Amino acid sequence: MLQNFFILCSGSDASILKTCSEGEQNKYAGIGATVFFTAVMAFIASSYALYTVFDTIFTAIFFGLIWGLLIFNLDRFIVSTIKKRNSFSSEFLQATPRIILAVIIAVVISKPLEMKIFEKEINQVLLEQKNEMTLANKQQLAQQYTPVVEKLNQDIVGLKSEITTQEVETNALYDTYITEAEGTAGTMLLGKGPVYAEKREKHDAALAELNLLKETNAQKIAGIETQIAALNGEYAEVVKNSQPIIDGFDGLMARINALSELPWFPSFFIFLLFLAIETSPIIAKLLAPKGEYDLKLEDEENTLKTWVTQKMLQREKILATDTNLNEKIYSEIEEEEAVYAYKKQKAEELLKLQADAFHDLQVKSL
Repeated sequence: MLQNFFILCSGSDASILKTCSEGEQNKYAGIGATVFFTAVMAFIASSYALYTVFDTIFTAIFFGLIWGLLIFNLDRFIVSTIKKRNSFSSEFLQATPRIILAVIIAVVISKPLEMKIFEKEINQVLLEQKNEMTLANKQQLAQQYTPVVEKLNQDIVGLKSEITTQEVETNALYDTYITEAEGTAGTMLLGKGPVYAEKREKHDAALAELNLLKETNAQKIAGIETQIAALNGEYAEVVKNSQPIIDGFDGLMARINALSELPWFPSFFIFLLFLAIETSPIIAKLLAPKGEYDLKLEDEENTLKTWVTQKMLQREKILATDTNLNEKIYSEIEEEEAVYAYKKQKAEELLKLQADAFHDLQVKSL
């Protein structure tokens, strides 16, 4: 039963193969087994690849099964259409398009399995890429907020500088009226005279302005700091919202690109393994000598071809004979006077009817 199933997978004619030897049947059962297990590997590979896309196991299995059946049908078609000929060059020329298709199928099958085999290494590459993307994302977003925050900080520095400048001026006025009172500067008179009162009045006015400036600038600084805190909070929120996109950067294309950054040698040999599996039925049929099955299949095809050729020749003969008979019959009819007279009578009646119809039409139009 298992042998019959693998013979079915090989695409060979089971009715012809049953009349062949046991060794011939085993050969084609082996070819069919290769086709079957290649389809199984295609199913596993595509299911894993689709799982990385959909993140749903049932969807991945469903489409993976469809892909596996497609690969099975293609492989079965490729193997079944390669027929043994008397010339190896003609056989190889016949198999070349199928070998190219087998290479493409091998690439499609091997890549998802390579991603599964090197999953840990790919995850490490993706982690490094995600870290780089996170830093780049923060820097890119910071370019939108940093200039505004820096300008606000400069405004704070400017407001504080105004206070400092006013404090220096106020302290200078304080030293002026104190030294005036001590007699160490100004009028050089000890005591609180009119000049002292004047300088004390200037200091008190400057001190009042300083206090007012401190209060006003403190309110402005508090408002600017609130804006800075809001911008920093907005920046942190934008970074937080964009981080899940970076964390989700592990799709099929990302993993394929990460796989390409790994050393090519192991990946290349895995590809060669699947290429050997995929092309082994074709190569086996090319290298194997013409066997019993091939001879019987060729005999049956030649028998059918001969029968079809005979039928075509018979139809051509029938057509030629019928054509000759028709020509002879109609040539004899052409010479009969009775047929001529009858044909003439009917033509005259037809012309009269046409003339009457044209006359009636002209009368109606008038």
